[in-house]
Amino acid sequence: MKPSVLVTRAIYPEVIAHLAQYFDVDDNQQDAVLDAAALKARLAGKAGVLANAADRIDGDVVAGLPALRAVCNMAVGYNNLDVPALTAAGIVATNTPDVLTETTADFGWALLMATARRVTEAEHYLRAGKWQRWSYDMLVGMDLYGSTLGILGMGRIGQALARRASGFGMSVLYHNRSQLPADTERALSARYVSKEDLLRQSDHLLLVLPYGPQSHHAIGAAELALMKPTATLVNLARGGIVDDAALAQALRDKRIFGAGLDVFEGEPSVNPDLLTVPNVVLTPHIASASEKTRRAMAMLAADNLIAALDQGPQAGHPPTVINPDVMSRRR
Repeated sequence: MKPSVLVTRAIYPEVIAHLAQYFDVDDNQQDAVLDAAALKARLAGKAGVLANAADRIDGDVVAGLPALRAVCNMAVGYNNLDVPALTAAGIVATNTPDVLTETTADFGWALLMATARRVTEAEHYLRAGKWQRWSYDMLVGMDLYGSTLGILGMGRIGQALARRASGFGMSVLYHNRSQLPADTERALSARYVSKEDLLRQSDHLLLVLPYGPQSHHAIGAAELALMKPTATLVNLARGGIVDDAALAQALRDKRIFGAGLDVFEGEPSVNPDLLTVPNVVLTPHIASASEKTRRAMAMLAADNLIAALDQGPQAGHPPTVINPDVMSRRR
């Protein structure tokens, strides 16, 4: 008899077929949203789950589920998982890094350019029939070429963004929990600075740091006050890293030039104040949303689940495990 697993949301049919080679798959191809109670009920008797970033899986959810051995997240971030609680329960947790790095960096650049050059404002202006004549100051924006790019969080995606900056002749500053090796800095033409200096000196600030208690509201009113009034801010990371209410006020008061946001506190809800300011570009958490990348993420999550449950060619060795000590204890 095959072990039983849950796939929490609709996914590519070939991923379901791949899992079905090893498991009895309880899928959700109708894409119903499962609240905590429904999720816990569907997990009863399951050996594993392929989840996504919207699924909160914590100690309360997994309590009383002795069969559950693996939670495999289809996302690089995993702040939706209570990893200590999963580890204590002997449950393997995995994520999907690497496969989305370049796609996310591409989108970060798109969001940055749209913000700096007021693309959303310009389209709304045109669609509303307001474009009647040319004027020298119509929808003027900020240059990227020759400006200073600041990156807060210099992991895989931050480094991919830094590589793209060279084509725009930008100076790259960064702040990270730890400074990169000197040879990596040289390859990226990037210079490490304090967080305060990063805020003060950046013409364009990109946020790509992981979310956790230490990074909650890493950008709030005090940090926004340090930025140039001509600066832009782009959040590609996670909602909660920016205090959205403080950002909306800073945008309204023109304390910074503009912002581009792909993530929000409490998403899919969006702070209503952000919907009323014109100098912000808003997208619904789609930085990794290319066809190729989303398929790769889904298949990596599936391969993690297969391996974590001791099936398939990588049995016992999930490719991207978050808490490897759980696997070590099983061996």
